[in-house]
Parts: sequence; structure tokens; C-alpha cells
Amino acid sequence: GRPRRTRPGAGHGDGGRQQPGREPNVSIASWRPELSLGIDLSGPPDVVLTVPPQEARRHLRVALTTLAATPDRSALRRPTTRAQRRRRVAGAVVAAGLLALWLLLAPLLLGTVAVGLASAAYLAVVGYRVRCVRSAVAGDDVITVSDAVARAVPEADLPRYTVLVPAYREPEVIGRLVTQLAALDYPADRLQVLVLLEADDPGTLAALRAAAPPPYVRAVLVPVAEPRTKPKACDYGLQLATGELLTIFDAEDRPEPLQLRKAAVAFAALPADVACLQARLSFHNAHQNLLTAWFAAEYVTWFRHLLPGLIALGAPIPLGGTSNHLRVRMLREVGAWDPWNVTEDADLGLRLARAGKRVEVLDAGTEEEANPDFVNWAKQRSRWYKGYLVTWWVNMRHPRQLRRELGWRGFAGFTLFVGGTPLLALLNPVFWGLGIVYVLGDEHAVARVFPDPVYYPAMLAWVVGNLAMVYVGVYSLREAAREDLFWQSLLVPAYWVMMSLAAVKAAVQLVRSPALWEKTTHGLDVARGPRLQEPTA
Repeated sequence: GRPRRTRPGAGHGDGGRQQPGREPNVSIASWRPELSLGIDLSGPPDVVLTVPPQEARRHLRVALTTLAATPDRSALRRPTTRAQRRRRVAGAVVAAGLLALWLLLAPLLLGTVAVGLASAAYLAVVGYRVRCVRSAVAGDDVITVSDAVARAVPEADLPRYTVLVPAYREPEVIGRLVTQLAALDYPADRLQVLVLLEADDPGTLAALRAAAPPPYVRAVLVPVAEPRTKPKACDYGLQLATGELLTIFDAEDRPEPLQLRKAAVAFAALPADVACLQARLSFHNAHQNLLTAWFAAEYVTWFRHLLPGLIALGAPIPLGGTSNHLRVRMLREVGAWDPWNVTEDADLGLRLARAGKRVEVLDAGTEEEANPDFVNWAKQRSRWYKGYLVTWWVNMRHPRQLRRELGWRGFAGFTLFVGGTPLLALLNPVFWGLGIVYVLGDEHAVARVFPDPVYYPAMLAWVVGNLAMVYVGVYSLREAAREDLFWQSLLVPAYWVMMSLAAVKAAVQLVRSPALWEKTTHGLDVARGPRLQEPTA
């Protein structure tokens, strides 16, 4: 009757939050939250959880300052003095001058060094991903709780559970959300569901009221304050949580009804240092178009092999944005979510690892809505890439300390996976360009720019690396019995082009507006049939 590890079976969700414009330059010492509660609260008293203004102000301050008060663990852009700004500008000018001088005096050498470094980084990232897959195949790194065991636990023995559902301007999916929440197989007297709504979003609140949710589902009006991000809303909701365990669902999610029970049973049997169980994510509209098929195939690889492989290799786990189940006590110990990081899930996984906490993958599923529109998909993907880069940068502020906390294996895995994921997307066009130059360019000119010790490793990175990633995708689909996505996976290089465009956008936003949260529109799916009882990937 205990949870068992299985071979891996089939990051990332979002709460549809948006922070308009650039993030403010905030001084925590002088900051005072301004509340805006201009919503009509005359509706049914069992829908909105009433929070007095003074208490709401206190909760908001805690949500925004808890992690920011911990030195070097938050992505908050802190104010700098004039002297600091001058030193940074001077350093940037010196570096740019040296690079320009190198380009002027030895352009061929600069190109050779740049391509050589890029090739080494590319091969290292691809090689680590292949190693993750091999480790997942050879290991037993997914926690499985059978339906019978989950149902057999007496209700009185189950812990209190809090579910946070951040939503912003999503009235079109609220009706389906209430249906999915009502389908959760968990005792109502031990379940607290908080739908986190911005206080300037009356449309979504009206839709929630119209859906007539069960009594344990309450709306929480998050005061309007910057940054307008999903993690800020979750940090606010955490102040009102009454559960011992907590999870997050996005507004469009279709969680497996027994998911909470399975997580509770697993936590009761697992060691006390396991802080989080990440459920597997898949999509219910995989066949809406070619983009959703690519997205679905990518998630199969991510949750079937890459995350279990990271566990097997002892590397930190970048959590998905939904269906991560957490011990509330441990979540509060590490400062909860960073409201200034747009991939708060990956960042939380890193901070749990640095605190000596473990993350496991749970064999229970949640179906999400795959983005069927390229522009909408690009907003989401660029946010993920930007957040991964921010997470890498924040945690690398003190690399020696990070290495001591994670160990060499964890440190290498963090760099190659969290830092390497956007890097891979950024470098792909470089090697595609080298291939075009080789085919269409002058052979002798290519040889002068890229001598053999550099050119052949670069070509190896391009050919072997891309073929390896195609093979990994096809292999994961076969293991997951997702033959329905085979032919689309053979066209995946076109998907990589889209990833590269999103990565370039992320790199630009990283400089201009690192905390900008571009809203992902939901409700664009066509396949709106009843949810599957078991995850398909």
C-alpha cells in the first residue's frame, strides 16, 4: 500500500498574470503598498473571502518583502547609487572597447574563439540532456500511488489541503475551472481552494459567481500593486492558506481527480526532506494544430525523461508552474515564491535544492491547454526563457556558495539545464548558419575563418546535436505510447526555429524589462470534451 517508484511515465504553466510596462525600481525600506479594492463586494458572501484592508495591507507587504529581504535570493532590481551606476557603466564601456579592439585587430581570431566556445557550450548542454534521458531510462525515479491505495485512506487521516488558482482576466475558462475543482476527490471539510483574482478584474469575479462554486472554493481579491505577476498573487494567497499541503492549478487546468489524495499518501510515506512532488503535465488539445502537437511532444520528453533524469543525477529540479505539491512549512521556510521572477516555479525548485530539500516526480497527471497561436505561444515561451536566465543569474551571484550548497553534480546540472535551456535555443541559429555557409560559401574562405580544430566540432554540434534531440523526442513518444505524435516530431526543427525567436525576444527583455509578465490568453482550445481520467503523457 506504500507509494512505489516506477520507471518514468509521461515546465510549465502560468496564471495568466500581466505586469504592464517595466517593473518599478523599489526600495523595500521605504515601500508602502497602496490598496485598490474597487470591486463590488455585494455578491454572495460564500464566494469572496473577506480580508479587512489593514490585514490585506499586511499580507501584501509580507508577500512582496519576505524573499526580497533575503540578500541575493530575489530577482528584485534594487536601487543603485550614482557611484555604483558609474562603475557599472565604466565596466561596460571598457569591455565593449576591448571587444571592439579585438574585432578590429584580429577579427578572424575573434570569430574562431567565439565559435569554439559556442560549440563547446552547445555540445555540453546537448550531452547533458542525453545523459538525463539515459539516467531516467535506467532509473526508477517517479513516485507512483495506485488509485486503490489513494482511495483507501480514511478521510479523517488526510491532511488539510490548500489549492491556489491564480487567474487574471480569464472569465471564459472559469466555468470549466469550477467543474474541474468540484471533481477533485478530496474531503470538502479538509479542502481549501483560493481563486486568486486581481482586485481590478470584476469580469472574472462575476464569472466565478455565476459558476456557483462549492463552499470550499473562495475568491481572494489580491490588492493592486506592482509587480503584477503570478508569484505575487501566490505569495499573497499563501498568507491565507490553512492547509498542511498546498498545490497550484492554473485556471485552464484539468487535474486528475485523485491527484491530491495521491500526493498526500506519497508525502506520508516519503522521507521528511521531500518538500515537493511535481505532477506530470500534458495537454488535452494536442491535435488542434501542428504547434500544439509539437508542444505536447515536448512535454512528453520533459516529464517522462528530463525531470526524472535530473533527479537521478542529483540535480536541482526546475518546477512546472502548476501541479507542484508542497509542504507548506517548508515552502515558508525558503521564502515561498519570488514575485519579481517570471519563472517563479523554476526559481523555487532551485531554492529548495539549496536548502537541502528534495523534489520528486509524482505519477499523477494534469491536462493543460497547449497554445495553438504562435504569438500567444511566443509570449509564454519567451517568459520561460527569460525567467530561466534570471534564475541562473540570481543564483550565480555567489557561485562558490552555490557550489557548496548544491555540490558539484548539482552545480553542473543547474548550469547545463537551467542556463543551458535558453542557451540552446539562442545558439541553434549560429550552427544552422554555419551549415549554410559550408554548403553555399567558399571552402577556402570558410577554412580561413574556422580552422579544422574549431570547424569540425561546430559541425559535430550541429549534426549530432540536432539528430540526438530528434531521437530523444521520438524515443520519449514511443515510451509514452504516443505514436499519434510521431510524424509531427519529425518536423520538430521548425519548432526549434520558433524557440530561437522566443529566446532572442527573452534576451532583449532580460535587459529592458526583466520582470515584465506578458499575459498568456487561455480558452483558445477547440478540444473541449470531458477530461481524461488518466494522463496521456
